Amino acid sequence: MKRRTNLKLSLSLVLIMTLIMLTACGNAGTNTGNTGKTDSSGGAEKATLDFLWFSDGNEGEVIKGIIKDYEQSNANVKINLIEVGFKDLQTKLKTMISGGKPPALSRITDTGSFANQAVDLTPYVDSAEQFEGQFIDSLKPYYVINDKLVAAPMDVTANGLIYNKTLFDKAGVKVPTSPDDVWTWDEYTAALKEVMAKGGARYGMVWDVTPHRWSTLLYQNGGSILTEDGKAAAINSEAGIRTMDMFKQLHKDGIMPESVWLGGENPNNLFRSGTVAAHWAGNWMISNYKDITDFEWGVTYMPKGTQRSSVPGGKFLMAFKDSGNEKEAAEFIKYLTSKEVNSKYNQESLFMSPRQDSAVLDYSFGKEMYQVFSDELKNTSPLAANDWSRQTIISKISTDLKNNIIEVLSDKATSKEAMDKTAKLINEAIANQ
Repeated sequence: MKRRTNLKLSLSLVLIMTLIMLTACGNAGTNTGNTGKTDSSGGAEKATLDFLWFSDGNEGEVIKGIIKDYEQSNANVKINLIEVGFKDLQTKLKTMISGGKPPALSRITDTGSFANQAVDLTPYVDSAEQFEGQFIDSLKPYYVINDKLVAAPMDVTANGLIYNKTLFDKAGVKVPTSPDDVWTWDEYTAALKEVMAKGGARYGMVWDVTPHRWSTLLYQNGGSILTEDGKAAAINSEAGIRTMDMFKQLHKDGIMPESVWLGGENPNNLFRSGTVAAHWAGNWMISNYKDITDFEWGVTYMPKGTQRSSVPGGKFLMAFKDSGNEKEAAEFIKYLTSKEVNSKYNQESLFMSPRQDSAVLDYSFGKEMYQVFSDELKNTSPLAANDWSRQTIISKISTDLKNNIIEVLSDKATSKEAMDKTAKLINEAIANQ
């Protein structure tokens, strides 16, 4: 009797232990979640993705809402948004990469400088060709480098002309209201001088301190940074030297303040002060200036030289190698660039979408302004995209080009000397590719 009781107890213990082991195995399988990682207690471990970010307007708030939505449906992913100023982004990114702690993600404009550190997204999408086909063709060279998907487009940009309507009205100066009625450069500078004289503008215009914005005038004059085949510099052509001469003359005539390009004064703040007639900037400034209430402002067509032109550009999402969360970062990029999420991001941020199927968005502010920027993009020299999409070259000479422009403005070099010096650096960059 005692032996039968002991046998029952032993069988019961074996059964209990078996059930415990099966339950434990079952729980372990459930806890792997999206990341496949577990913490020290055997529970699901969140993949924390550092996301380096800069904002031009309200898009920082928009992306926070999108991140919140993503985290709710992906419980094992935490997005850690690290916000920095645009001018500090490259330095911060380089420091994180060289320190062995790259972020999982970054919003970025200079894709060429970081292409070697980027995760190739190709293995994470169903078809690279299908993925690329979602976006505007001219952006492709920005994010497909050496046949690798090193980034994905988030928005598309264009340079344009924002003006102080109150000052123009006070001076009695009308701006073009149709693409068929754009100013010549002589007509445009005459209009600015009139707004300064009769409207009380302290300056005719301010111009962002970037070679990208400066090159708008280069393309309007029929010039380019590179030859069409990208095998040589073209910036020291007659059109390039003439462009530099025109830019210097605008400063000498007092139409543009020296404090911006030579003194580092913020052109946005100057325009916001209500004392500047016009600001040459990107379409993202529509969102930035939305809160101005001291005066009326608008967007009009840029003047033409030998032709009309803007400069296309964009902002991109890049994932980085050795973050430890490459797969999760790639999945988040696919989410952010999907039609629904990307359209929401651009519509609420007042940006233009890079997606072919989201060209027209229902903006809550400034619909007519976006139409002007879109028209500038439609009438842009193909050489502009040809130049700026060659990121592996442009990223190496961009700072030198800016410094050489500044040398001309500060009378340390002639226009020809500065453009020849830049051309030499461009040719060296091409040779060293």
